[in-house]
Amino acid sequence: MEIEAGSIVEGRVVRVTDFGAFVELPGGEQGLVHISQIAHEFVKNVRDFLNEGDIVQVMVKGRDAKGRLDLSIKDLTPAPEGAPPPRPRRLPKQSPEFENKLKSFLRGTGGFGGGKGKKGGGKKKR
Repeated sequence: MEIEAGSIVEGRVVRVTDFGAFVELPGGEQGLVHISQIAHEFVKNVRDFLNEGDIVQVMVKGRDAKGRLDLSIKDLTPAPEGAPPPRPRRLPKQSPEFENKLKSFLRGTGGFGGGKGKKGGGKKKR
C-alpha cells in the first residue's frame, strides 16, 4: 500500500516517547506523530493522550528529508471554539556577558545610562 501525503489511515501506537509517538500503519511502515501534532491544546506529556497499543486515525503530512513519515492527529480534529491561542515560545536568556557588553556600548554612545553625550555628564574640555 503506497502512503501519500493527505491520506487518512488507521494505525497502532507502537512506541511513546517524550517528543511524540510512533505509529505503525498498514503494511508495517511506521511514522511519527510529533508532540505538537497530537492535540490543539498544549501537550506536556504525550502519555496523557496516547499509550502503546492504542488504535488511532492519523493524517499523513508527508515525508521528512530522510524519507520518514510525518503524521498528525491534530489535523483530523476541529479546533475548539474560543480556545486560547497556542503558547508562545520562550526566548532564551541572553548571557550576562552579552548584557554587560550591551550596557557598556550604550554608555559609550550616550545612549541609556548617561555617558559622553552632549547633555550627558561628560567632562568639558578646556
